[in-house]
Amino acid sequence: MPAPPTKAPGVSNKAAAMVLIVVMVVGSLLMWIGAPIFWLWLGSQLQSGSTPSLGPYLLILVGVVVSMIVLGKLLSSLDRLYGRVTQTDASVRVRMPWHRSMRGERESGRPTRVVDVVMVISVSSALLLFGAWFFLLAGSSLPK
Repeated sequence: MPAPPTKAPGVSNKAAAMVLIVVMVVGSLLMWIGAPIFWLWLGSQLQSGSTPSLGPYLLILVGVVVSMIVLGKLLSSLDRLYGRVTQTDASVRVRMPWHRSMRGERESGRPTRVVDVVMVISVSSALLLFGAWFFLLAGSSLPK
């Protein structure tokens, strides 16, 4: 029995694809900014007094790693769902200038997926925001 013909993505599929991209962006920012801030806050709430103990530090370390693994798996499943909604392999072609061959155009080994682009943009944004905070808002810890 032949496979049914695939139809072009309609308006509802395009809207669902856009929602999935927005959810991937939010999940990515949560992974790089929200989860570490949450675990640092939780660890600070568990710490009493000025003498540090090992418990909150281990909780922060394990919590951040587990949160990032869970959010990474969630982003991967969202990327697969994006592929099913758009009826594509969910890959986009992005060729950075430093990846282009000087001898001509060659195919790269692996296509760039939507979640790859979302992660690169979110990590770049997080680093930019951290740099702005560190250099402009954090102040100096050196004694005056």
